Amino acid sequence: DYLDAQMKYRTLHRIETQLAEMLKGFYDVVPEPLLSVFDFQEVELLLHGLPNIDMDDWVKNTDYTGEFANSPNNKVVLWFWELVRSFEQEQKAKLLQFVTGTSGVPIQGFAYLQGNDGNIRKFTLHGDRNVKVFPRAHTCFNR
Repeated sequence: DYLDAQMKYRTLHRIETQLAEMLKGFYDVVPEPLLSVFDFQEVELLLHGLPNIDMDDWVKNTDYTGEFANSPNNKVVLWFWELVRSFEQEQKAKLLQFVTGTSGVPIQGFAYLQGNDGNIRKFTLHGDRNVKVFPRAHTCFNR
């Protein structure tokens, strides 16, 4: 109960007045009913626009683990990058949103992607030949 109360205070009540004023100004520009049709990911894309995703930077700043460790030329890895390169910017942004929780790339590039703990976490492709399931993503970002 104590931790729950602390979290609510720190994230909501401590800045309640400032947040209310910010929302009031925001709703002056974008009426609240217009936002109700979007989820938070779509609002993020609307506010930030489609990012220009530099594929060479993404590939260069990717870690490869498991079966892909030190194997950026593994045929599955090459297929993955070939597919992602064929995507339109919107599809790349959606993929990035799915695997990291954000559709944006830091100004400094993929080398500075941050996890939910604030630490730099590179995009990671992990190969595991023992797993017979569909691809998965850690949207809480690279735990």
